[in-house]
Amino acid sequence: MHLEIITPDEKVFSGEVTAVNVPGADGAFEVLNNHAPIISTLAKGNVKVKSAGTEKNIMIDGGLVEVLNNKIIVLAEAVLS
Repeated sequence: MHLEIITPDEKVFSGEVTAVNVPGADGAFEVLNNHAPIISTLAKGNVKVKSAGTEKNIMIDGGLVEVLNNKIIVLAEAVLS
């Protein structure tokens, strides 16, 4: 599946992934291949990106996530260092 993490200033990540764990407003949840369509608000927290045996962590300051047809778009308010 394809993941894009975007802020108002830049595209932070774009690529193929095997799983994504996001900090939902009501608790973290994981998105796997063929996940049901969903739109959710995100809290401040860590987005864990898993692909081909590697894991990358990107800290965001809230936002939205949309999952549709194996494409995940994270619209983050900001990426924190």
